[in-house]
Amino acid sequence: MDELDWDDPTVEEDWCGDRRRAVTEYLAREGVEYGEVGLWPAWHVVPYVSIWAIESLRVPGYVGWWAISGDLPTDYLSAATIKHPREAMLAFADTWKDVAESMSKGVPHPHIRLGPAEPDPELASLLERRSNALRLLAEDDSQWGAEYD
Repeated sequence: MDELDWDDPTVEEDWCGDRRRAVTEYLAREGVEYGEVGLWPAWHVVPYVSIWAIESLRVPGYVGWWAISGDLPTDYLSAATIKHPREAMLAFADTWKDVAESMSKGVPHPHIRLGPAEPDPELASLLERRSNALRLLAEDDSQWGAEYD
């Protein structure tokens, strides 16, 4: 099997399209009511992670949700206090770390269910690693050009 050229714009476009579909399918399964999902990620690194702006139904034209998809769990969170994709990435990192800590203790998280209800040390470890990777990306200024200032 040939290795994909992730620098090829066509491969990047296909990957982003797949991630967008993953986000819309996930939001539908979760019963989230929203306007539109951006046609292109608000921020991404192919083939690892993409952050998506999701339009608010209550305030059309504004971001109501942020979603994440890639080589990690697809998830979403409210944009009520998060106005930038970098902030969204940090919020996902913090949330996943918190959930991973609960999973590691074998205690259900009081507000969030991610994965199976029963304790899963392997999932907890994976979630913590993804959380740490997101934090490193969010804190790396070289990943966030002038368009993100």
